[in-house]
Amino acid sequence: MKKPNFGMMGVIMALAWPTMLEQLMQTAVQYIDTAMVGSLGTQATAAVGATSTVSWLVGSTVSAFGVGFLSYIAKACGAQDREAARRSVSQAVLMVLVTGIAFTAITLGLSRQVPVWMQVEESIRDLAARYFFILYLPMLPRCASMIFGTVLRAAGDTKTPMKIGAIVNLINVVLNFLLIYPTRQMTLLGFTFTMPGAGLGVIGAAVASAVAFTWGGIHITVKLWKHPMVSPRGQSIKPDWTILRPCLKVALPNMFQRFGTSLGYVAFAAMINSLGEVATAAHTIANTVESAFYIPGYGMQTAAATLAGNAYGAGDNKRMKELARMFIPIEIGLMILSGGALFLMAPMLMGIFSTSPEVIGLGATVLRMVAVSEPFYGFSIIIEGMMQGVGKTRQPFIFNILGMWVVRIVGTFICTQVLGFGLVSAWACMIAHNLLLFVLFLITYLRGGWNPLQDGHTAIT
Repeated sequence: MKKPNFGMMGVIMALAWPTMLEQLMQTAVQYIDTAMVGSLGTQATAAVGATSTVSWLVGSTVSAFGVGFLSYIAKACGAQDREAARRSVSQAVLMVLVTGIAFTAITLGLSRQVPVWMQVEESIRDLAARYFFILYLPMLPRCASMIFGTVLRAAGDTKTPMKIGAIVNLINVVLNFLLIYPTRQMTLLGFTFTMPGAGLGVIGAAVASAVAFTWGGIHITVKLWKHPMVSPRGQSIKPDWTILRPCLKVALPNMFQRFGTSLGYVAFAAMINSLGEVATAAHTIANTVESAFYIPGYGMQTAAATLAGNAYGAGDNKRMKELARMFIPIEIGLMILSGGALFLMAPMLMGIFSTSPEVIGLGATVLRMVAVSEPFYGFSIIIEGMMQGVGKTRQPFIFNILGMWVVRIVGTFICTQVLGFGLVSAWACMIAHNLLLFVLFLITYLRGGWNPLQDGHTAIT
């Protein structure tokens, strides 16, 4: 029996745990945000949650450009080509400026239309539009956080984005506490005192997030500029197509994948919003709860992408295969544990964010359904991450678009709009989507199509 490679295991965990902790903190803040807004009532929760899928669409599209640079930088670091890594980071700066300005104009210009497209109830459309507008005012620093964070992780620095993310989350929570609620009397450890508050409600939550995002974008830019390995100082930010072409070759399929799947989430959420306030609130809260239980999966995906890119840059096929053999059982084991915890704790977790028995019951039901599929989805996450790291993003694009639009969207439309079924049927279609991804990525893994160093496969340049 082959002995486990504990040295490689240490490298995997060193890369993965800061990303997991960063995502855990982000999710904890999302929990706190949802609970704070939820205390204002079902309408407030619906106003915030109704446009959340559009936020995923914007964020995931911008993040896709980071994947292109991740592949290039991880490969350069694996090949010990520091100059190529630094030149590619200067092009990442250019990409932040382009995407930041473009998405600011798009999101602010469409802020009044988004709630209409999302079929938000007329009584909360104005509130949802104002929340969305404020949230996207700092789009440039948000793009910096997403792309520069990926750049640092590609260079093996997962701690800096984690630390900045922790402070961003702290700022968000403190400002939420001060801006959402009005001035009130509070008692702590037997002492009663007056706690000042702006009483802005949902708008206060948007302002708090906008300020936190701005701080985070500025500070991660400063940290990147001072980074000893990948600082873009002294590099030109004029377009360099020798770098941009291979980066865009990886990024564009991933961008279309994320855009297409996120657009699918928008269509999915719009159909759920049409089911009424209870279904919308249950779906919004269940999504928030579920996101915490994907943290182990996505933390490992970041490590898998970085290490696979390093192995590819070094031309080390043996290490590439060993990474896959190590990542897959770790990932599936983690997702079995997280899925089991989600199944057992679903009603309690829903109860944190809502006092409505209808919302809690419906949300707990769909969470227990999806908990069973988590180990299968975990396998897909790892294989997709390794493919991103080596620049193979076309197949994941096809798989995800096929699953989203053929299975989830068409299925949900038939179930909810034609047959008149409710939220449970929509989540059943989502689970079917996840299971299809598992089958497709399993076939790809078994055939070796994920590994460009394997015999018969051409390396990406």
